[in-house]
Amino acid sequence: MSTQDLKGKLNGALENIGKIVIGRDPLFRILSVSLLSGGHVLLKGAPGTAKTLTSKLLALSIGGTFKRIQMTSDLLPSDLIGTFYYDLGRWEWVFREGPLFANVVLIDELNRASPRTQAALLEAMQEGKVSVEGQTKELPKPHLVIATEIASVEEPGTFPLTFTVSDRFAFSYVMTYPDKETEEKILERVDMIDKVIYGGNIESYLSTSEIVTLQEEVRKVYVSDKIRQYIASIISFLRGREELLSPPSTRASIWLLKGSRALAYMEGMDFVIPDHVKAIAPYVLEHRLYVRPEASFRGIRPEIIIDEALKSVEVPKV
Repeated sequence: MSTQDLKGKLNGALENIGKIVIGRDPLFRILSVSLLSGGHVLLKGAPGTAKTLTSKLLALSIGGTFKRIQMTSDLLPSDLIGTFYYDLGRWEWVFREGPLFANVVLIDELNRASPRTQAALLEAMQEGKVSVEGQTKELPKPHLVIATEIASVEEPGTFPLTFTVSDRFAFSYVMTYPDKETEEKILERVDMIDKVIYGGNIESYLSTSEIVTLQEEVRKVYVSDKIRQYIASIISFLRGREELLSPPSTRASIWLLKGSRALAYMEGMDFVIPDHVKAIAPYVLEHRLYVRPEASFRGIRPEIIIDEALKSVEVPKV
């Protein structure tokens, strides 16, 4: 099967999810970009906005496995990764895989977990593998972590995400409640939604091996020297802003490139243009920019700084 056919199947999967999860097209887009580029997504915002349902449907649509982890303060790293146990029937130590061993993993309320447990995710997200009792275990491919974050100022018993943990997420997306018209459409389809939630019946459009093939095709999308210089200039501009507690790391540059490449591929182009960088920039940068309290009091927010960067940095002609 050609890669164009595979891309058509991916679009079909997203359209099918859109019939169930209504009004979330931008979320589907960023999840697709993350899946094709090999990144992970941090979801912020309101509860009850179909995060679990969307994640589960995405996993089923690509013929993959889905696991949900509800974070709590007493959760241990082994609860995520897995552990060895002694099998009396086989007279040997056997590894029992934790919920991280799935193609799509939803980590609900990540900042309820202790820093120790948050840190256990880093190797899995960055390397695609985990270390247990001195042994390395490969995670399935593709592997997409979708984590949600609650506002610590509103909820007790939370641990703020460190710069390091936030930086491991390629993209972020802010969840909001639907408008009145979308809410009415959701109510019209509530029985169909319930059937999917409790029955888990949805057509599988692709296989996990086909997603891996698409990831390989995305890496072939051409990125010119001018685009790389443009990305570096945006990050350099942000690093010069005194309002920020910590400048964006090189991972921000890397995911601007990878995300732009995936977006170009999804739009049927074999090369990246500046508009792709501009479109993906808010999702790559927002969760990486920590504004100083004194600047925050003046109404300066990450999205304002990102907008200034995109307006100030000269756009190359390609």
